[in-house]
Amino acid sequence: MGLSQVAYGAYERRLLRRLDPDRLPRHVGAIVDGNRRWAKDARMGLDQGYRAGAAKVDEFLDWCHELGVGTVTFWVLSTDNLQRPEAELASILDAVEDLVGRLAEDGRWHVRLIGNLQLLPADSSARLQRAAAASPSGEGLMHVNVCVGYGGRQELTDAMRALLLAEAAKGRTLEEVAATLEVDHIADHLYTKGQPDPDLVIRTSGEQRLSGFLLWQSVHSEFYFSDVLWPAFRRVDLLRAMRSYAARERRFGA
Repeated sequence: MGLSQVAYGAYERRLLRRLDPDRLPRHVGAIVDGNRRWAKDARMGLDQGYRAGAAKVDEFLDWCHELGVGTVTFWVLSTDNLQRPEAELASILDAVEDLVGRLAEDGRWHVRLIGNLQLLPADSSARLQRAAAASPSGEGLMHVNVCVGYGGRQELTDAMRALLLAEAAKGRTLEEVAATLEVDHIADHLYTKGQPDPDLVIRTSGEQRLSGFLLWQSVHSEFYFSDVLWPAFRRVDLLRAMRSYAARERRFGA
């Protein structure tokens, strides 16, 4: 073990000791950005970059599990990504399918797919749904959301469509729905229905924007932007994000 590894190990332990468990987030969202740039810098193929990024998810979950985080949401494929060249999209989907299958088999996570799966190729959508359905459920499991074919605007569009169809099935008119519409009515039709909103959203690769990630749910979230490319993200980087979160005074819009 080199001196740098020893130093980082000591630094990690110091960060961990100083974290107050009562001030840590219950739900962490992660925009896992930088797989393509990491592959380019490492002179590897794009498929290797996406697989390295998928492998990092396993590590990230282990770290969050150690810290007592109850829900983790990863954005691995956006609706915009669906416009990528066919070969590149196939590489992304292959990595995501392997990831979801691996997470479902782990036994510690309840896996939920978040997004409009109808936008994906039918065979890929079916494999993803079968894999997620095989994950365990019950008390004490961490909830892991994998955002696939996800876009914030798409989610809100789907939520409003589902709400209107549900109200129409009750025989209500559009005017009646508009007159009684409440915020919670829309929230009840989001992809994340029944789950807490994210307390902390982390984005890697130096980009400082949400790009539509959990637009509705992140209204009171704290944000942490890391310059590290996702496949190179380390436990110490997560601990720094946790330290930053714990030091903030959350006002929830006040």
